[in-house]
Amino acid sequence: MPRLERQVDLLYHFGRLQLPRIRLSREQFHRHLERMYELARHKLASLEKKTYLERMYGVDALLAAACLERDEPAWEYLFAARAGQADQLLLDALRRRAARLFPGDEERQESALADFWSHLLAPESPGSLPILARYDALRPLVPWLIRSFHNWHVSRLRSPQERVESLPDEELLPPPRSETETLPNSEHWHEVFREAASCWLLTLGEDDLLLLGLRWRYRLSQREVAQLLGVHEGTISRRISQLRDRCLDYLTQRLEQAGWTGEDISVLLYQEMGQVLLESPRCSARALAQLLTRHGLTVSQDSSIS
Repeated sequence: MPRLERQVDLLYHFGRLQLPRIRLSREQFHRHLERMYELARHKLASLEKKTYLERMYGVDALLAAACLERDEPAWEYLFAARAGQADQLLLDALRRRAARLFPGDEERQESALADFWSHLLAPESPGSLPILARYDALRPLVPWLIRSFHNWHVSRLRSPQERVESLPDEELLPPPRSETETLPNSEHWHEVFREAASCWLLTLGEDDLLLLGLRWRYRLSQREVAQLLGVHEGTISRRISQLRDRCLDYLTQRLEQAGWTGEDISVLLYQEMGQVLLESPRCSARALAQLLTRHGLTVSQDSSIS
């Protein structure tokens, strides 16, 4: 059990790196994750917790949980989310679905959108769940919301004579991750990833190492890092985004050079990156403490990951 709890913590911290402005405690994330797991088990009775944590979309789970907690930055992230091959904003993608459901009826289209948004957090009837509370994190959140919007309104159409255009194949919600198809279980790829991640850490300068250490090992919020370094929070946000993008580009390139053909490396990131950071001499508590001293900074050791 401690190993699973540690894996949940890694999912939480990785998600916070991806969505740094979200204000969701680890305890809240743990609680929502347990609820999502129970939802998944209702559909897949034999699903073990370990398998669920390996197959789930951790960042999307964090975003959904924060939205359910009415976290304003989380809703900003959701409104800015993009969907499909056309790279549309979520709201624009939903407008397209509404236009297909109710062609030529703009008033009904707007009503459909407003109805859907209003029930993301509020149940439609007593005893039912809000739409967002039905998300089990086994599928990407944005395509799931689009599909939920489509299905929700199809089920509400009263007349059987009303025909609804199907979603194009490329926009259909992908099936849940299967262990045999998309989950990189091979120990070979875990080893390749760990080596690539260790090499990436060696490419970082002191400023990037300090930022990574403050956010990950010391678990400071984006705002706290900005205050400590005496810069604007937006500067830290941009630096984190740039650091994340460089990391993903580097790791993806290294794995592809080794023959990787998977769609993405998110599962490997969730499973291995935390341990790589823990074992890296450059990210050790001692190394980061020396780095802080050289920069004339002081951070409480109580919050650090040992």
